[in-house]
Parts: sequence; structure tokens; C-alpha cells
Amino acid sequence: MKNRCSWCSNDPIYREYHDLEWGVPEKNDKTLFEYLTLEGAQAGLNWLTILKKRNNYYEAFDGFNVKKIAEYDIKKTAELINNSGIIRNKLKIASTITNAQSFLAIQKDYGSFYKYQSQFIKDCPIINKWDNMDQVPAFTSISDTFSKDLKKKGFKFVGTTIIYAYMQAVGMVNDHVTNCFRHKELM
Repeated sequence: MKNRCSWCSNDPIYREYHDLEWGVPEKNDKTLFEYLTLEGAQAGLNWLTILKKRNNYYEAFDGFNVKKIAEYDIKKTAELINNSGIIRNKLKIASTITNAQSFLAIQKDYGSFYKYQSQFIKDCPIINKWDNMDQVPAFTSISDTFSKDLKKKGFKFVGTTIIYAYMQAVGMVNDHVTNCFRHKELM
């Protein structure tokens, strides 16, 4: 039996996410936007809730096509607010549209969102060596800086805790505990 981080429990959805995605360095801008959207949607909720709705998000938000989302109008926003397959929080939905617009601006200025975010970790994922999940922080000085910069650039639902969770998800940080089989695999 494989040792895993304690947060993924026995739920098959959590296990699959933990074993295949969490902490894997991601460079694709479309996928990065998906994670940024889902992490913002998760604010105040359980991550498993979001994972269960992930396919619905993909369909509702045009496959996370940033250009399309940036152009959503009042009609599309109303459609999303009435979509029971996603979190129907007006502010979170509006932030996804705003974030798409800001995401495009970053791509224009930096060439890609990945290049932009890489500056915060000096192009090298941070490999932590936690013995247990109690040692893993909810945020760091890096997530503080990253969050503040995103806010300056017009992003919403990107507080430091959300951004640290995003950093963990997209492999900017390896926060698998040392006895987890994924820790060594992602070094």
C-alpha cells in the first residue's frame, strides 16, 4: 500500500487528484487558468466539492478558453449563475471573467502566464521537506507577494491562502510530506 499525504483520505476522487496532479509542475497556460479559477471557486469550501464539480466547470466555462471567458456578457453571466453544476456565487463568477481579462494582459506582457508566475520562484519549484501535514503552511511570503501582484493587475479571489493552494496544485511548491510516495517522484 502506498503512503500518501493525509488530506487525500480514501476518496477515489481525492486519491486520483493527489496521485496524478497535485504538485506536478504545470506549464500550460490553459491549465494554469483552470487551476486559478477552481482555487478561487473553492474559497470557503471543501476542495473535494470543487473536484466533484470540475467537469461541470469545464463545460460551463467553455473548456477554460480564456479568450472566450474574457468576453462573457450579462446573458452568459446569468446563465452561469443559474447553473447548478457549479458554485453559483455571483462574485466568484464575475471574478472568473475579470481574471480572464487580466490573464490575457499578463500573457501579452510576459509572453505567457507561466513565465510571469515563474518569477516568484526564480524558475525553480520549491521542494519542501515536511514530516506531516501539520507543518505545511497555509501561505508564505512568496504567496503574499504573488497575491499582491495579481491584485495589482486586477485579479479577484487571489488572496495569499488561495494563491498558496494554487502554487501547491501547479507544482510551484512540492508540499507532499516526505513519507508520501509522490514527494520523491516530484523532486
